[in-house]
Amino acid sequence: MQKTEVTENADGTRRSLSNRNVQMIAIGGTIGTGLFLGSGTTISKTGPSILLVYLVLGIFFFLMMRALGEMLYSDPSQHTFVAFITRYLGPVVGHFTGWTYWLGLSFCAMAEITAISTYVQFWFPNIPSWLIQLVFLGTLAAVNLIAAKVFGEAEFWFALIKIIAIIALIATGVFMMFSHSTTPLGHASIQNIFQNFSMFPHGAMSFISAFPMVFFAFQGIEFVSITIGEAETPHRIIKKAVNETLLKILIFYFGALIVIMGIIPWTHLNAASSPFVQVFKLAGFPAAAAIINFVVLTSASSSLNSFIFSAGRHFYQLATETPTDSFMNRHFAKISKNGVPAAAITFSAICLLITPLMSLTNATASVFTIVAGSSNDMYILVYALAMIAHRKYRESSDFLPDGFKMPWYNLTSPLTIAFFAIIFVTLFFIPEDIIGAVGAIIWTVVFGGVTYLHQRSLEPADAENN
Repeated sequence: MQKTEVTENADGTRRSLSNRNVQMIAIGGTIGTGLFLGSGTTISKTGPSILLVYLVLGIFFFLMMRALGEMLYSDPSQHTFVAFITRYLGPVVGHFTGWTYWLGLSFCAMAEITAISTYVQFWFPNIPSWLIQLVFLGTLAAVNLIAAKVFGEAEFWFALIKIIAIIALIATGVFMMFSHSTTPLGHASIQNIFQNFSMFPHGAMSFISAFPMVFFAFQGIEFVSITIGEAETPHRIIKKAVNETLLKILIFYFGALIVIMGIIPWTHLNAASSPFVQVFKLAGFPAAAAIINFVVLTSASSSLNSFIFSAGRHFYQLATETPTDSFMNRHFAKISKNGVPAAAITFSAICLLITPLMSLTNATASVFTIVAGSSNDMYILVYALAMIAHRKYRESSDFLPDGFKMPWYNLTSPLTIAFFAIIFVTLFFIPEDIIGAVGAIIWTVVFGGVTYLHQRSLEPADAENN
């Protein structure tokens, strides 16, 4: 009976996402090509020390999720965590954060669309990229427009494919290590991880540069917070999703990395190739490349699906925060009969149609790379602002002393904010990340200033309306 009572929210959206949907959305949004394709690069930089990098990042992302979870527990009707930034840090910061996050989501979605066409062309090289991109974008946009439940089910199966691939890798690796299987690289053994161990095998800078790489691998874990507004039993799901999801992700990452380094001594790992393909080939599976290509195709499709869902909710949130007589509010602050922000989802999807243009010229592709890098770096600021908003929440009358509280708040909150700041500073020590970091600063100063001036210009009109 409780399920029926919370089926529909006041704004027309429906609470149709189950706990398994929410759990898989969070896992699917975080475990992606960074593990299947990019983990070889991170391992080659730091060796076995990469496990420490994942552990440290995992702890701080868990603390951030506890902060977001605490605010959502106090008001689970919100569709995005940016709503709390607006509430506790003011409309200027909220407006800036909302647009910044939406643009970041859009650029990430464009990158996934580009990757999808590459993976499909592995089997069908003669199909043009633009056609592949249109088909996948149209299909996943339609999935999001039908109902949140359909999106949730699609994400469940997308994520399940990734999890099966990881479990298959771990099972294969454990068997090979316990049976001491012989490969062209030697014997598979857990001892391969600790043999000739060095904390900084390629120097401290290589170790430091691994932190931003792993940070962006975890990027997307906050998607779980965006689903709470449409979850069936939000208070119960918030606790389970936040407390369990990160643990599961760490288990999958740790398990996969340990197996990879146990079978392939990290000094022999080919950073340019997927570690999953290398392991399965050593295990005697010649079709490993095709299998992993299918997995990363579903992984990219899953990420695109989540980005469309999240971008639609954030654009809807931005529209609701504009004056009621504005163009955005009249056209995009609406919920369809299906219980989804259809206009906001459609607009976000249409914006992604420029993706095929990105590959027309090298100059366009280069500009896209720079802008995408800058938007990725902006996520660090968004996360930090969310943590600051949480501190304001603790000082407000909304604070629930018996709610889902962030553990050891007085210590962990400032430490998490400081850690995000350190991650951003490290970008300036990595040559390939400097342009993106500078671009993020320019965006903050320019767009932040424009947002402030725009908000100031609205104040007299708001005063008259009141």
